[in-house]
Amino acid sequence: MTKLLAGVFGISFLLLSCSDDVLNAVNRDKDHPVGVESKYILAEVITSTAFHNIGGDINTYVSTYVEHEVGIDNQLWRAEMRSGEPSLASTYNNSWESLYRELKNARIAIDQCSEGGRDQGNPVTRGIAEVLAAYNSALIADMFGDAPWSEAALVSESGAPVYMQPKIDKQEMIYQGIFAYLDAAIEDLQQSDVSAIGSYDLLFSGDKSRWLKLAWGLKARYTLHLLARASNRDAELDKALDYVSRSFASAGEQAAFNIYDATNYNPLFDFQWSRDGLAASASLAEKLIERNDPRFRRVFIDADWSQIESPDGENYFPAPNGSPEQLRYYYNTSIFVYSQVAPTLFLSYHELLFIKAEALARKGEVEEAKAVLKEAVAAAIANTEAGVDGAANAPEVNRYGGLDITTDPVDAGEAAEYFDTGVAPLFDVNPLREIMVQKYLAFFGASGESTEAYNDVRRLKALNEDFITLKNTNKFPHRLGYGNSDTTTNPEVYNAFGDGQYVYSEPVWWAGGSR
Repeated sequence: MTKLLAGVFGISFLLLSCSDDVLNAVNRDKDHPVGVESKYILAEVITSTAFHNIGGDINTYVSTYVEHEVGIDNQLWRAEMRSGEPSLASTYNNSWESLYRELKNARIAIDQCSEGGRDQGNPVTRGIAEVLAAYNSALIADMFGDAPWSEAALVSESGAPVYMQPKIDKQEMIYQGIFAYLDAAIEDLQQSDVSAIGSYDLLFSGDKSRWLKLAWGLKARYTLHLLARASNRDAELDKALDYVSRSFASAGEQAAFNIYDATNYNPLFDFQWSRDGLAASASLAEKLIERNDPRFRRVFIDADWSQIESPDGENYFPAPNGSPEQLRYYYNTSIFVYSQVAPTLFLSYHELLFIKAEALARKGEVEEAKAVLKEAVAAAIANTEAGVDGAANAPEVNRYGGLDITTDPVDAGEAAEYFDTGVAPLFDVNPLREIMVQKYLAFFGASGESTEAYNDVRRLKALNEDFITLKNTNKFPHRLGYGNSDTTTNPEVYNAFGDGQYVYSEPVWWAGGSR
């Protein structure tokens, strides 16, 4: 895929010496030149959004903050121990740059597909770009809070940045822009293109109906993000339920980036295969054990690459949250760090079901919520099995003999039995708590969903609902710090960052903070 995209964007520039053209080109982004067709731009945006922005560094770091994984080496160990890494401007800089790069590229495609642009007459392609602009904007807002946005990621006709030091916008304002992008996309995606994006749509192969469903589903997700700030929560819950009803109707429709293979790695696998910085989380394992959850026998691997069948086994040795030794190849790992070919999920069907179950429970429609939760748990377990398959069929791992998979998959019948015997009794005691715990367990995997679990943990704190028990007693990072690309060049970002300690004391706006 990297070579394919390099070919798409490998356009050379003619440099004219001693002319205005040379001076105008000084700040031009030569990696993403002006004048490329929007469908080529969006192929790169989809790929980079999946690999770098959904499944990359942010998801890896926050997986340790929500205790899906434990950091046991180098930067991830320091993040686990809260020793410098969460509060340094360098920690998330790669993601910071990637998010703004893809927001910029999505905005270029929007402009090019609008009236007067080189690709005008392609409203569907513009709608896809609007969804991607909304997605990357939301990652910026959710992770960093107040951030450059309205003046950021804009380029002139020459390709130079419009603003070298963009101002910081309020998170609330960015969210208004996110919903505006999605509303525009919903309108555009119901039209037709004169030149369809086709195979350059690496998510849905040009199926505009699925992009439309993704837009509606994202509106549901982001509506719940704002629940603690809602003046009328019931009205917002009704909106979320309406949006879910317009989104994916099955896992077969969900937004899964699924082109990983022997040379294009799932990002979690890519990190672990090169760094070995993650180990199995004791606190997550305890939640599975408490429920006698059949997923336990499927999701942990020992240092000899053998599946751990039971917590009573001699090879069961997860890492303690917040206090691991800085040692590789010592603790158990999750099986998902081997899931070389598991897809990255922009938005899953099981997430939509959990959103629906939560909204129904909050509205007091408990029996309806219970039925939806049963569907959600079944879909989540099926996704767990997809992650296990991604490890069992990992070409690189199998070159070294592969994992020793000794247990049977959790099928639909066992998933239903688990719900009836392990989940339903806990739901009956506290419906909302069990919905959120099951959603948290569902987001553990190779799909890039730990980021959304991080959003859930923080918004539940804002609602005074501490449903997800975390065992790391070190300071909890309420947000991510700005990247040093801007803390070193933009005075407004530099002043907002300070010494970086605000990440521990200041929640983002939608989680009850002021910025």
